[in-house]
Amino acid sequence: MQCHHRHQHSLLSFIRPLSASSLLEMVGLSIGEKHFIQGGIAQDLRSDGRKRLTIRPIYVETGVISQANGSARVRMGATDVIACVKAELGRPNALQPDKGKVVVNVDCSPTAAPMFEGRGGEELSAELSVALQRCLLGGKSGSGAGIDLSSLVVVEGKICWDLYIDGLVVSSDGNLLDALGAAIKAALSNTGIPKVNVAAGASGDEQPEVDVSDEEFLQFDTSRVPVIVTLTKVGRHYIVDATSEEESQMCLAVSISINRQGHICGLTKRGGAGLDPSIILDMISVAKTVSEQLINTLDSHIAAAEAGEEES
Repeated sequence: MQCHHRHQHSLLSFIRPLSASSLLEMVGLSIGEKHFIQGGIAQDLRSDGRKRLTIRPIYVETGVISQANGSARVRMGATDVIACVKAELGRPNALQPDKGKVVVNVDCSPTAAPMFEGRGGEELSAELSVALQRCLLGGKSGSGAGIDLSSLVVVEGKICWDLYIDGLVVSSDGNLLDALGAAIKAALSNTGIPKVNVAAGASGDEQPEVDVSDEEFLQFDTSRVPVIVTLTKVGRHYIVDATSEEESQMCLAVSISINRQGHICGLTKRGGAGLDPSIILDMISVAKTVSEQLINTLDSHIAAAEAGEEES
């Protein structure tokens, strides 16, 4: 997989939410299997033996792409994703001279699932890219951002780091957004930003000359980078880390990105059903509890992967 610097236009206007019937068709469940999944969730015993709020075992590998500034591979059950980070020097946006820029782009490999072939894969890639951008970078103003954009500035108004974060879905068995969020957090933990020395003497509108080190790197600070917890509603209950079969039975899903400090960095919703504000508050409370477990698990896996990478 190559890290690339493609700037995608938002394709949200073209995205149609998948109806339950089309998802069911894709997953190919019989009526009996459908009732089995729904009944198990109602009784807090899912098809794979998990409780409603239990995530699948996570596997993390870092430094998987040598030409990137940082990269990671994350597996959650049969869902397998890769994220890589490429840092390039650019110019800050005139409206935000004190901030760097982050661009998130996701590709769904056509071999990952039959539904990813052709237009289906393009639509899902665009939907995931936009959702990740929202979950990681908060509002358009940058408020609530899980990635500190001000840390990417080299010279205010003149030079900044642009981070291009690429995600690839290798295989899919549900919960892609959360898996990609975990892979991005792991890839950012693995990211080294080259040290930049700025030559003195540039004045006014002149672009200062810079010397980018190829030996000294600054570790990217991921202490506030969130994880994403998606609560998927099936029947009357919410589950986390849904499989593809479980997602085919959902009426809606709410994805909440929360960092170690308990701050909510972003929130997105899929599915047509409306939500009462009190229910959203309850979902946020559940997501916070699950996020603590996920962050602790992920951080220990990242530390182990980094230690293993250093030894090899």
